Amino acid sequence: MKRETSRQSGSAGVHVVVCACAVFCFLVAVIALDPAASASREAVQTSGAAQALVIAHVTVIDVVIGKTLPDMNVVVEGERIKQAGPARQVKIPADAQVVDGAGKFLIPGLWDMHVHTFFGEQAPAGRDVTLPLFVANGITGVRDMGSNLDEVLQARADIAAGKLLGPRMIVAGPMLDGPKTQFPASIAITTPEDGRRAVDMLVARGVDFIKIQSYVPREAYFAIVEECKKKNIVFVGHVPDAIRGSEASNVGQKSFEHLIGIFEGSSTTEDKLLKGPKGPGKFLETYDPQKEDALIALLAKNQTWQCPTLYWERGQWLVDIIDVNKDLDLKYAPVLWRDQLWPRFTKSIIKELDTDPLPVRKQFVTHELDIVRKLNDARVPLLAGTDTPAGVDVIPGFSLHLELIRLVQAGLTPLQALQTATINPARFLDKTADFGTVEEGKIADLVLLLANPLDEIYLTQTTAGVVLNGRYLSPQDLDAMRKRVLETAAGKGAVHAAPPTPN
Repeated sequence: MKRETSRQSGSAGVHVVVCACAVFCFLVAVIALDPAASASREAVQTSGAAQALVIAHVTVIDVVIGKTLPDMNVVVEGERIKQAGPARQVKIPADAQVVDGAGKFLIPGLWDMHVHTFFGEQAPAGRDVTLPLFVANGITGVRDMGSNLDEVLQARADIAAGKLLGPRMIVAGPMLDGPKTQFPASIAITTPEDGRRAVDMLVARGVDFIKIQSYVPREAYFAIVEECKKKNIVFVGHVPDAIRGSEASNVGQKSFEHLIGIFEGSSTTEDKLLKGPKGPGKFLETYDPQKEDALIALLAKNQTWQCPTLYWERGQWLVDIIDVNKDLDLKYAPVLWRDQLWPRFTKSIIKELDTDPLPVRKQFVTHELDIVRKLNDARVPLLAGTDTPAGVDVIPGFSLHLELIRLVQAGLTPLQALQTATINPARFLDKTADFGTVEEGKIADLVLLLANPLDEIYLTQTTAGVVLNGRYLSPQDLDAMRKRVLETAAGKGAVHAAPPTPN
């Protein structure tokens, strides 16, 4: 199973339509019954001169223990939370911007821990579609797992400087792949020296971590690992085809993507799979639960993070039966993506990857859910990620909420799913002093919701406001962002030609 051409994804299916309709009906009901949800009551100018921002009388969700803290005032000064406490104790500064949080819920800003913002011609429109859709959906941070180096470094700098509205970005730059790279934003690695040079160059350019792909040769992989340790930089990504999952975990690869390495490591023919073709049918035929248990125990011992990208996985393996036209958010995808790129990707997936019979692939999708349940039960740390927009109908921003739904379907509680996009990314990044919870001293990346996602995880979609690095974005601001994206999306495709089919 060769990724990430293999990693082109599919659409939301019936469960997405149901959840989206439920959210829509909920929003209509709230607006009709609660005047506090109206624009006039809580509109705030994002360019206002107030010295402080206060979200008043809100219910704060403690994402560590799952406790709700009602009637809280959260005071933001500059980029950080100055105070967060009971409204009766925390006074509202006289000159503050005040957002009425009564009846609403406040969570930490969400993170999508697997994205490709600037993925060449396979997913254009990084600045004018991908980044704003993240923010409009409450995603205030992303781990970019492979992008054009100059573009992603410039975007990271512009966002940090306040010149570009977007989530804070933790970036890898181009991915390290094998001698023949599969995708844009890749560096070809043939020899160990190639690997060392690539790591040195990327570190010198200022990337935050190194991303490894499936085709990196065995000796080159270990050279990359050695150089990363020498340079004190994190390495993550696919478990390469020539490497066992146990080996990658033991040498310190901090995260595995897409459950790669676990499939192979749970097979009675792992040695053969390291050298030859593989796919759902072979994985299921040779599945050994005892080997799986042993590997999961090792991952738990080493605390090797897993970013399963379940929504992407479902779309890849069932791409031939999923109707993207049922996705209510389809309109936000540029015309180029919908009319040219996605059909090409779909044909490529069916030809090269989805070669097992449909019942086998359906069984494998269920098997992936079971793996995630076992990982979670064993306390292997999990991250929410989507692979957006490098796939079919994996729309930036919206897809993270669908990933959280898939995680709950895998057996996580709503709290555990919410943690994969809040406190867990902060822990993974060693930035719990800044992110992951709504507490005094933390950077003010926050999402205001109309309903409690601890009741139903799809309620993370009921966004009623976003605070991004201390800046409040009202419902009107978010609507304006979506409107601009719609205008851009409608125009994309007229001036860009589709690239060749990936192979």
